[in-house]
Order: sequence, then C-alpha cells, then structure tokens
Amino acid sequence: MSGIYIHIPFCKKACHYCDFHFSTSLKHKQAFLAALKKEMILRADEFTSETVKTIYFGGGTPSMLEVDEIESLLKTLAQNYKIIASPEITLEANPDDLSDEKLKALSQTKINRLSIGVQSFGDKELQMMNRAHTAQEVRQSLQTATTLFDTITIDLMYGIPRLSLKEWENNIQQALDFGITHISSYALTVEEGTALHHFIQQKKYPALDENLAAKHFDLLVKKLTQAGFDHYEISNFGKPNCYSKHNTSYWLGISYLGFGPSAHSYHNHIRSWNVANNSKYIKSLVDEVLPSEKEILTPKDRYNELLMTGLRTTWGVSLQKIAMDFGTDRLLKLKKAVEPYTQHGTLIIEKNHLKTTKKGKFLADGIASNLFWV
Repeated sequence: MSGIYIHIPFCKKACHYCDFHFSTSLKHKQAFLAALKKEMILRADEFTSETVKTIYFGGGTPSMLEVDEIESLLKTLAQNYKIIASPEITLEANPDDLSDEKLKALSQTKINRLSIGVQSFGDKELQMMNRAHTAQEVRQSLQTATTLFDTITIDLMYGIPRLSLKEWENNIQQALDFGITHISSYALTVEEGTALHHFIQQKKYPALDENLAAKHFDLLVKKLTQAGFDHYEISNFGKPNCYSKHNTSYWLGISYLGFGPSAHSYHNHIRSWNVANNSKYIKSLVDEVLPSEKEILTPKDRYNELLMTGLRTTWGVSLQKIAMDFGTDRLLKLKKAVEPYTQHGTLIIEKNHLKTTKKGKFLADGIASNLFWV
C-alpha cells in the first residue's frame, strides 16, 4: 500500500514563520491545475504495481481550491492509479476558508479527514504569526466541522515567546473541548529568510526560548496523555485508531508519490523532488517534461533516515531491520553508540527496538543525528 501527496502552492498571506513553497497570487491557478493533472497522468507508470491507500492535499493552503477543483483532481487520480475502495483522504484547511457552506460541500466529497491549521485559539498569537484567520473563525469552523466530519486533526504551535503556560494550557483545553481526536503540535522555529527571522535580527521580536518550548512540550504531553491520546510520534498525538495513516507511511518508509511544485516522492530507494517554482513547473509540464530531480539513496542515507524517523515514533527502530539491511557490524556500532544514552535514560532497547524514553522524546532529533553513520 502506498500514498499520494498533492502540493497546492497558494496562500492568502505569508505567515511570518513559514518557509514552505507557496504564492499569494492565484493568477495562474487554472494553468497550475492543468499542469498538476498532466503530472499525475505522466507519472502513472511509476506506480503500476502499487495500490494507493492514502491521499493528502497539503500546501500552501489546499482549502483555497473550489470544491469542484478538488473533485476533479481526485477524478484524475482515480482514472490513473489503483486506489483502495475507502482511502484516507486528507485536506489541509485554514479556518477562514471553512464557511458553513464550504464545509457542507466538502463533506459531500470523498474527503474524509480535515487537517485544520488552527495554530492558536488566541488572537494575540495569531496576529503575531500573521495568520489569515481569527480566534472566532477557529471556533466557528470547528463547531461546524465536528458535526460533519468524523475525523478531524488540528495543528497547534508552541514555543511562542510570551505565551504563558496558562495560556498554552487553555489552547490545549479548547481543542479537547471540541472533541478533537488528533493533534499535531510543532514548536515555533526560526527559518532563515522568513519574516520572523528578520524581525528577531532587527530586535522587533524576542528570540525564541528553548526552555519555554520544553515546558510547553511537557505540558502538552501531560494534558493529552491524561485525555487518552497516544503520543505516537514526537509532534503527533492521536486517540486509538485515529492516527494519521498517511504520515505514518512516511515514518515507516512506505512508497509515496508527490505531485505539484516542491513536492517530494520516495519509491524503490529513490527520492525525487519537483522544482519549487510555479512558473517553471507549469511550463515544463506544458512541454510534457517532468520538472524533477532524483537521487538514489545510499545505504548510509537510508540508515540515517531510518534512525531519524524511527526515533521520533512510538515504534522506534527495529534492531533486526538494522542487522538485515545494513549488516551485523553496523548493528554492533549502533549498540555501542547508544550506551551513553541508555545510561542517561533518554534511550531504551525494548523488544529488540531502540526507542526514546519520555525523557528523551524532546531531544529525539539531536540524539538521532549524533548516532548517524558519517
């Protein structure tokens, strides 16, 4: 079983922290949609032996598309790929796009999972991030969406300067009060070239506080665990049977195709990525040329990715798989390298799987990089 990711590169405005590929102009939307369908058709032979079980509309802001445009893209996929009868189909959406009318229309399509970019229930934080929606729009969209969709996930951001623990706890509680069954929560980070990076350099905004972010994270884990959520990946929490099937496939190394500018794909140990430029993407596909580059992952690449993704998840890294795919010598080196971490209580070997402990979860990415094959 495999997955398909569709990148919709449009946003109403630029969030101050975002470094994803997007455009705030819809001038070439129709040409983009035609190119997107062309890419889907041209690449169908890459997945002739694969059956698709998840489809994910990401971005950008996919909810900026009209409902009939979304349905047309799904129709193109159905005509060119083998898809299971009831795939998980996720649409990322912003609250300001989710009017009652739009939500009702979406609920009548094959979209069965909404990923709503809430980020915060507080106007102060939303304004700081330059989000296009208000706290009232968040509450209104969730009030309607929860009556129309069985599966909803929301994004919440922590580590925001001046966001008190009490305010952060209130954010979490409001999500729980809506009966949300899946939450993705990410620490605010400063990416070079973003508006936030510029503001901090100019001292117009305070620098991020890692200690505050750690406190936010600890409170998040505590509150959601008490509410019956499984902390199944560093940034993801789900009630039982409510995990993201699509994102889980990334972490487990399952094949997927990515369509649209800047989208990545992974299949048969080959990673490819499309040009991150809307005009170049469209022009290339008008000429029926795929606008992508690719690389064959070396054993070292695959080993490092296995550690990076595996240590972020509740399943950890299979030591048996390490031995089978990379040899017993590599396994012995890994076991020796993890000794300081097991002694410090940040890693544990359980049922022949290497996992982060509760103490080590917030440090998972740094630990993984220290264990890389270099």
